[in-house]
Amino acid sequence: MRIAIVGSGGVGGYFGGRLAAAGTDVTFLARGAHLEALRTRGLQIQSAKGDVHLPRVRATDDPSAIGAVDVVFFAVKLYDTQSALAALPPLIGSDTVVLPLQNGVESVDRLVGAVGQAHAGGGVAYVSAVIAEPGVIRHTAMDHLIFGEVDGRRSPRLERLLEACGPAGFQATLSSNIAVDIWTKFVRLTVFSGMTAVTRSPIGVIVNDPELFAMLKAACLEALAVARAKGVPVSMDMVEDVARAYQALPPQTKASMLEDLERGRRLELPWLSGAMVRIGREVGVDTPIHSFMTTVLNPHVNGTLG
Repeated sequence: MRIAIVGSGGVGGYFGGRLAAAGTDVTFLARGAHLEALRTRGLQIQSAKGDVHLPRVRATDDPSAIGAVDVVFFAVKLYDTQSALAALPPLIGSDTVVLPLQNGVESVDRLVGAVGQAHAGGGVAYVSAVIAEPGVIRHTAMDHLIFGEVDGRRSPRLERLLEACGPAGFQATLSSNIAVDIWTKFVRLTVFSGMTAVTRSPIGVIVNDPELFAMLKAACLEALAVARAKGVPVSMDMVEDVARAYQALPPQTKASMLEDLERGRRLELPWLSGAMVRIGREVGVDTPIHSFMTTVLNPHVNGTLG
């Protein structure tokens, strides 16, 4: 199986690196200093689950040098989606599937428009990982990859991917209803990203403060109401599930949006709490906490780096 990683940051670098370490043919599409480091020093993953150092990895900034692959992990930041879609055509073969491992709930539709229904799958990545420095991925918590065909069938191409994930050391699930999984992640992530970013604090600070923890649960209820109003049958037990999950995380865990905020980078806010507010208005659901988080964080949405 050949896999191309479009967007080799925390998500793509982590899962792609684990797969490459297990022997899968993986090529990373990257740019700038990160690409140079991958080419010259390879890829390092720093993780409590076990460090990985791959002295040599396949890395390029030219998708035509990769050619057609079996699976594409599309893991760029949401604000880079439009430009990154242009990298996909050289990677598409007769049975290629592109899996968006992005935040938000609109990536599948954008992929369908770019590569066609036959090549668009769905994906969800639960992982806390960032580029610590060029060529180095720091993994803090979670490593669960969920993927599925949009129509829910168990296709041979995704069965093969599931088999490849087995020796890679992370949890992998082949979903029969990827739309529900995507919305479930969206509900969870908007709360996690918004709360850690607006407080400038890791999750441990929030779950150990009764008022902040109550605010987190209330934000989750808002998001759950939006999902149900959209007709997506997410679990009604999600609020308590989220609360338990976040209490179990390492207390230093931060959302990638907080990591970006601290580094002066652009934020995915318009596609997270911002999207929750917008979709809530469309379906007639009030989202005051997500509105507050969006308003407070909006001055930082374009980052401070030139």
